[in-house]
Amino acid sequence: MKKTLMIAATAAFMMTGLAATEAVAGGLTNKCKACHKVDKNATGPSFKHIQAAYGDAATLAAVWAGGFAVSDRHIAGNPDNENYKKYHKKAKMMTGQYKKLIHKKVEHGKFTYLELATEVFSK
Repeated sequence: MKKTLMIAATAAFMMTGLAATEAVAGGLTNKCKACHKVDKNATGPSFKHIQAAYGDAATLAAVWAGGFAVSDRHIAGNPDNENYKKYHKKAKMMTGQYKKLIHKKVEHGKFTYLELATEVFSK
């Protein structure tokens, strides 16, 4: 009986840790909503436009993991994208937000790039 309780407690603890990182990533997407709306472009492209530009969460996460260089961005770094001019001008601002809100928190183990990208793709 004690062994079963220990296994259950360990599993609950591990799941709580996973849920905590996902909750932090989900909370960050709330901060992202200051500039990114779900269905319409605002200061930044909408989550739907981001999803269309990157195709999947792993691709977006790879761009963040690579340092979020403007040339790697599928919207602000791609002159063929219909929203290129608007968002290329704002790329510096987003680089600052990336460093402050995303990169720093990943470095501190709050969540992974993939967890955050998955949250963006869940919107």
